[in-house]
Amino acid sequence: MSGRHLICIVSLLLLISCKSKVAYNHPLTSSADQQTVAESNVVDTIRLASYNIAMYGDNSDEVQTRLSASSLDNQYQNIASVIKIVKPDILVLMEMDYHPHNKILQLFHDNYLAKAIDEYDLIDYPHLYQIQSNTGLQSSVDIDEDGEISLPNDAYGYGKYEGQYASAILSKYPIDLKSKRSFQQLLWRDMPDALLPVNSDGTSYYRPEVLDVFRLSSKNHMDVPIKVSADQTIHALISHPTPPVFDGPEDKNGKRNHDEIKLWADYLSGADYLTDDNGVQGGLSRDKSFVVFGDLNADPVDGDSYLGAMNQLLEHPRINQEVALGSKIPSSNGGKSNNQRSGHVGDPAYDTSFFGLRIDYVLPSADIDVVDSGVFWPDQEEKYVDHIANKAASDHLLVWVDLLVEKDTTIE
Repeated sequence: MSGRHLICIVSLLLLISCKSKVAYNHPLTSSADQQTVAESNVVDTIRLASYNIAMYGDNSDEVQTRLSASSLDNQYQNIASVIKIVKPDILVLMEMDYHPHNKILQLFHDNYLAKAIDEYDLIDYPHLYQIQSNTGLQSSVDIDEDGEISLPNDAYGYGKYEGQYASAILSKYPIDLKSKRSFQQLLWRDMPDALLPVNSDGTSYYRPEVLDVFRLSSKNHMDVPIKVSADQTIHALISHPTPPVFDGPEDKNGKRNHDEIKLWADYLSGADYLTDDNGVQGGLSRDKSFVVFGDLNADPVDGDSYLGAMNQLLEHPRINQEVALGSKIPSSNGGKSNNQRSGHVGDPAYDTSFFGLRIDYVLPSADIDVVDSGVFWPDQEEKYVDHIANKAASDHLLVWVDLLVEKDTTIE
């Protein structure tokens, strides 16, 4: 065994032994932990999180107006407090309205995260990026066959206005936007063995002219490389598939949700059919590290998702199985004690939503060591519960995972 390998193993054992937990399964990194890591000069931990914050409105101006107001918005203040308590190094947000110049994300960052509005330490993210979305982006076809082409049903993804329910990323590490890949325009019909919906007589639910333009991604599927050290890059795979409900016996949304998840499974398997929006073909190289982020709207055992939809990723050989299905599934005391639903068979401790499902994920690749994980859901008698109780911040909870990465003091 080389000296470097021995140092890595010893550092990992020290790091794990020093981790301290508070009552609701959310370890806040202590100064002792940070000192242990800093002295090793070999490994470090970074915290990655995914959070559906329901930051959308009835029109395209509402969120920006609320963020710009002189008085603080209660919901947005609670969202910011949760983020400041958890302190993610890389954070992906779902359901934040899109702005092409990051204006909405910047307003939230400057007015709520990097500003003294509560008793928590400020948190600053030097790297911000809002992700363009198919939601509210009107197609050229009458998809719902109501006699007119209009929003929200004739958009590539359901939305009352362009960019509703979009996603964003905040990072303390540099984002390599020049190398990002987007699959926003990939057509559903171009996926091999696509679960395209059919009528009861076996005919296609969608007319040929609809399938000619119907995009698979209801929002977007994006690979965003993030440089966490001089020699280590993690690919953030970000998506927010359509919920598998609000349809009929054809199960159009359930099948689309399944295939939106399948896109990432195929991407990890190197499928040749995948062509990104710049015309580059193929999936993610097997030597690349990654983390799948997002509200995937699929619980592995409960809910209305199409059979096996989420297991396409959870059981994928490139996914870290400890976090997917093993001892490090993110969990909380709040979900365990408050969220048992009649007829559900899944452990409510794993739920990430107030409606009783595990649908929000941070899934690292199998080559990355996971130190810890959790869902930010304090129990009723525990500290910080007021920030999330009764959906004060969102109807979803923040999910986080701590990863072991190479130590690099040159990246700020």
